[in-house]
Amino acid sequence: MFIMKLIFTLIFVGLTTLNAKNTYSQNKIDIEIYQGTLKEVFQQIEKNTEFIFFYKDGTLPEKDKFTISKKGIALNKFLDDLLANYSVGYKIDDRQVTVYKKVTENKEKAIPQFTVSGTIIDETGLPLSGATVVEKGTTNGTQADFDGNFSIEVANENATLVVSFVGYATQEVLIGGKSEIDIVLKEDTAALDEVVIVGYGVQKKETLTGAVSGVGGEELAQAPVTNISQGVAGRIPGVVAISNGGEPGYDGATLRVRGLSTFGNAAPLVVVDGVPGRSLERIDPSTIKNVSVLKDASAAIYGAQAANGVILVTTKRGKVGAPNIQFSYNHGIAKPTVIPDMANAAEYATLLNEVDDYNGIDRRFTDEQIQLYRDGSDPWRYPDTDWYDATLKPWSAQTYGNVSINGGTEKMNYFVSLSHRYQDGFYRNSATNYNQYDLRTNLDFNINEYLDVYINTTGRFEDRNYPTRTAENIFRMLMRSRPNSQAYWPNGMPGPDIEYGDNPVVISTDATGYSRDKRYVFNSDFGVNLKIPGVEGLTFKGNASIDKNFRFDKDWVTPWYLYTWDQQSLDDDGNPLLTRGKKGYDDPRLTETMDDSQRILLRGIFDYTKTFGEDHDVNVLAGVERITNKGDSFWAYRRYFLSDAIDQLFAGGRDEMNNSGSGFEEARLNYFGRVNYAFSEKYLAEFVWRYQGSYIFEESGRFGFFPGVSLGYVVSKENFWEDAVPFISFAKIRASWGQTGNDAISPFQYLANYNLNNLLYINNGGNTQSQALYEGVIPNRNVTWETATQKNIGLDLDFLEGDLSLTVDYFHYLREDILWARNASVPNTTGLSLPDENIGRSQNQGFDFNIDYRTNISDLRLNIGLNGVYSKNEILFWDEPQGRPEYQQSTGRPIGAGLYYNAIGIFQTQEEIDNYPHWEGARPGDIIFEDYNDDGVIDGNDRVRYDASRVPTFTGGLNISLDYKNFDLAVLLQGAAGGYFYETTESGDFGNYLHSFYDDRWTAENPSNEHPRTYNRNGEYWVNQQNTYWLHKSDYIRLKNIELGYTLPESVTNSILVKNFRVYLSAFNLLTYSPHIEDYDPESTSGSGYNYPLNKVVNVGASINF
Repeated sequence: MFIMKLIFTLIFVGLTTLNAKNTYSQNKIDIEIYQGTLKEVFQQIEKNTEFIFFYKDGTLPEKDKFTISKKGIALNKFLDDLLANYSVGYKIDDRQVTVYKKVTENKEKAIPQFTVSGTIIDETGLPLSGATVVEKGTTNGTQADFDGNFSIEVANENATLVVSFVGYATQEVLIGGKSEIDIVLKEDTAALDEVVIVGYGVQKKETLTGAVSGVGGEELAQAPVTNISQGVAGRIPGVVAISNGGEPGYDGATLRVRGLSTFGNAAPLVVVDGVPGRSLERIDPSTIKNVSVLKDASAAIYGAQAANGVILVTTKRGKVGAPNIQFSYNHGIAKPTVIPDMANAAEYATLLNEVDDYNGIDRRFTDEQIQLYRDGSDPWRYPDTDWYDATLKPWSAQTYGNVSINGGTEKMNYFVSLSHRYQDGFYRNSATNYNQYDLRTNLDFNINEYLDVYINTTGRFEDRNYPTRTAENIFRMLMRSRPNSQAYWPNGMPGPDIEYGDNPVVISTDATGYSRDKRYVFNSDFGVNLKIPGVEGLTFKGNASIDKNFRFDKDWVTPWYLYTWDQQSLDDDGNPLLTRGKKGYDDPRLTETMDDSQRILLRGIFDYTKTFGEDHDVNVLAGVERITNKGDSFWAYRRYFLSDAIDQLFAGGRDEMNNSGSGFEEARLNYFGRVNYAFSEKYLAEFVWRYQGSYIFEESGRFGFFPGVSLGYVVSKENFWEDAVPFISFAKIRASWGQTGNDAISPFQYLANYNLNNLLYINNGGNTQSQALYEGVIPNRNVTWETATQKNIGLDLDFLEGDLSLTVDYFHYLREDILWARNASVPNTTGLSLPDENIGRSQNQGFDFNIDYRTNISDLRLNIGLNGVYSKNEILFWDEPQGRPEYQQSTGRPIGAGLYYNAIGIFQTQEEIDNYPHWEGARPGDIIFEDYNDDGVIDGNDRVRYDASRVPTFTGGLNISLDYKNFDLAVLLQGAAGGYFYETTESGDFGNYLHSFYDDRWTAENPSNEHPRTYNRNGEYWVNQQNTYWLHKSDYIRLKNIELGYTLPESVTNSILVKNFRVYLSAFNLLTYSPHIEDYDPESTSGSGYNYPLNKVVNVGASINF
């Protein structure tokens, strides 16, 4: 009911909002130019103001020259006078000026036989004023009016209209006898790329000198995920996204920009609407306009938090025009991408018998008993339990709904969005689910020709619900659950536990109590943009933001009950007599935690743009920023409740009650700037810098300076280029060098650290007990920034008049002063707890690329994009044990590279064992370890440091979008290569085996040269010693996302009084090909199968515009 009321409120606000021309058209400009072309006039306006002009090649006359001296003239008046004698029109939308060629009627054309009219809108339902409509094959045409309406007389009812508008893909429409046609134009990706979001501003892509990649919000919204970080993979060149799991509320992907460059904190900085430190994961994708990633020296403007790259998120804003109301809803069903195929009861019993044979003891199962497990004739005594099927349901629901309204008047633009999303857990009778509610309002006010004001507010409620056992614990029990044990008895009662009361079908529900995690997030921004009167090109931008976060955790743990049977006792009816047993705690326990944090940002920026002469363009930006953050937390614990019906602290007993609390304060002060210079938009240079102070370091070394320099050369602007290389329409060479920092370390390491211990001493005459302190880590007064030196060389090329584009970059990162302890070289006998020191060094180098192809063939529009990044990191120095041989050292190898014995085969006979060095006790069917150092002994000196890690060296994506008439199709193929996955299972008496192991194992009757014999947990040397047999390549290709949509014809939407109605079917993680991993998802972070699986989602939805 609340949501319906809000929807009607939004509709009412929209309908009562007046439509007017863009107020920015009234902004006054000053311009002086001598003998300049129209293009040069527009370029000078761009340089002196915040306006950006868009037009297609051939739109502007090239020969006419103008000498102009104007001051304080309204932009629309100036353009009206300037273009009066040309067949060129314009439209001002916010700060974007679209210039288009007017269509003149052919007075000699044939007598018209048919009239057609209609409306031209974009995908959100906004009218496209000034859109061009031309009868194909003629010069007969017209333009849409302010409301997007048009009317044209054509030769016959089978004529074709060619509809175009700058920034949108040209569309051909067959009239087919219809007198009224409403046309929806789709944004042209290439045009959207003309402007790139960078640190504290925007730049034209043509003059950009840094390595910056991006993706539009519409593409991110295609993925039916509840966490936006899961939808990034394969979409942004240079960004590596590793999905860690799909648990509702904890399903964030690990993001890395150009791979892994440090063995410290490697997370990139996220900046949302200009505010650093906000989270990407929980942003409503429907509110995102675009995402940009700074990958090189361009990130230096963010200083000591930018060493791992910067992700810039810009949310949507209102546009001048009539209110546009959009409602979208989708419903999905999800299941794990991969569920391990485990051995059944008969197979498990067979394997345990083999364990007994190897141990020289009697077999525990007879052939008759194994047959009973196989045929299921006695489910009470000989069950065959599929624990995954008993615990997980076939599909789990997820939903997403959003309603938004945007529009604007002469004085105010607005964008308001309300959304809700829900995700259920995979478990049957699940206690796991996630709810999120979002409200965002972005408001822009034009006070006068000099002053603009904006206000952004975001409210979010995150409601996480879980059982009292963690997902890791539940899935560990699933991997260990024995198939010859009962999940449920045949009468429906829950069966016995695996250990410690853990039966997965029970501990995944609320039978054990509950764990609730509620978070309240409020973000607000207030900003002003002030053009300084009397100083042309000078602007002051000031903004303040406050982020307030509350978190309340409540863990209510109660006893639960399971049932066992002694295999003998029967009731009076001859049925098994089960014994009810209490599990978990003897009585309820309650723990509550509350966190309260507040983050305030204050920033002021001066921005000056000036053109000197005709060719020298200069932009200077300088700013100061202060960020403070503080918070408090409190927790309390109670037990001995009188009743489990009251789950509140007051109802707990006084015995063993406990509580504690803590707090923190943080502060950073930053000075930053950027200088851009361009000569004729051909020779480009940029210098960025940041002088940053952080509370983390000692006062005398609290500030650091981080510079960045980049150069660009648009070689295609040379006079010789067009004749020499006509098939390349645009070519730019870029190079950059910069230094950034990383202060994501524990604070106050320059101070002596004292901890409270469990010892008490008595003072005050024996009346007071006081807690004792002890010194922790020795202080390091010289602790300082981790520094990253970044080098980048790039090339941008456009072919086929921009239809085909290529961007490729080579990068080299050197990371120095990484904090690391000397614990390896200082013996433990010293008794010292050493502090971290700035001793680590590493490097990361590689390349990334992006290829885009766009074409329109009649009613078909095709976009194909291919992107990828290859990176290889290497540890240059950290503390390693003395005397370790070179082939075991981690120095010189990738971060996270493991130390393994090389598995080179399987012993087949005792003779082979006798003739090759082996582990003591080896027998036929065991894995052969290579005698790497050739000393005739297998020991720790034969372990070898591998030249790879869990992190893939290459990731990429293939994006395909296709539009044909009312149908649209989007496909994303994403893949990774170069990473490795180490498999471990607790199989044997302790837990079940993988079915693949049962099929492939070595036996005397069916020997194998690749796979070993049956083992019992970690009893064999080739299980308890890490070796390459268990190491698998994690290469994969995945159908990450696919969406098929259909937009209803205008004849239908007009009849139901809506502007646009689209329905679609989509899927996420639908198919995966991973040739080297069979039982786990290749992105899984647990080789034991102990993490919550990734989601495979099938989704259906609709969006409606009013």
